[in-house]
Amino acid sequence: MRLANYAGRASIVVDGHAIDVERASNGALSSDPMLLSDLDVHPTLKSIAEAEQADQWPALELARLGAPVPRPPKGFGVALNYRQHATESGLTLPTEPHLFGKMENCVCGPFDEIVVPAGRHEVDYEAELVVVFGRTCRAASAGDAWSYLAGVTCGQDISDRGEQFRLPVKQFTIAKTYDTFGPIGPYLVTLDELPQPDALEIEGRLSGQVMQHSNTSDLIFGVPQLVEWLSRFITFQPGDLIWTGTPGGVGEAQKPPRFLRAGDVVETEIEGIGTMRNPVVER
Repeated sequence: MRLANYAGRASIVVDGHAIDVERASNGALSSDPMLLSDLDVHPTLKSIAEAEQADQWPALELARLGAPVPRPPKGFGVALNYRQHATESGLTLPTEPHLFGKMENCVCGPFDEIVVPAGRHEVDYEAELVVVFGRTCRAASAGDAWSYLAGVTCGQDISDRGEQFRLPVKQFTIAKTYDTFGPIGPYLVTLDELPQPDALEIEGRLSGQVMQHSNTSDLIFGVPQLVEWLSRFITFQPGDLIWTGTPGGVGEAQKPPRFLRAGDVVETEIEGIGTMRNPVVER
């Protein structure tokens, strides 16, 4: 299924139409998009999708899509998790995940503005696969990891490099969790839609130019390993997110560096999921 936050309401996208979950269930299910990340509800959503005649519902308008998980209870990002990105950074491959937090305030929709604060001149793009937890998860094994996930979506881990690497104390979490620094969308795609969820083409474009292109099979720590490693310490709940890392080609690594500026458009496309287009403004 392709699940969406459509105009602030939980929806199922079928053949280019948005089926409103609350209305289609005659009020049995909530309109809150957070419902979509609950695996226990997915069988009912599937039944609705199969029973409804899609063309009787509104045609999808992309601009009305919001973040499919608008209020994640918690979120984490993973630094240096593509071999290609570690190489361009001149660093050895990590032996365990390097993690930072991404807070609810950074989450915005797939077509929302990315707001670069005035005076910040080293803000970077990072195209990422984001995984969404769908049930309580604690001490999971890598072999069971996918069963805890409601699905996957596209994401950006927008990063203020000036703050991230500022001395004497590097501020990874702060630099990556400003307001609007975590766009996600356009859909929450369930795993049955993806024949190879651990091998998806991923591309990041900046104002029409391809800057990043890779495959999630290049992840140093794949989704099963990340879920196993993190859930040793943390209990995950439906709606929790992991930004899994970014491929090579980030702005910081360009010669000269290419950071975000007003008027840019950041596009993020992942095979089987869709495309986000986030305009950049400064204020």
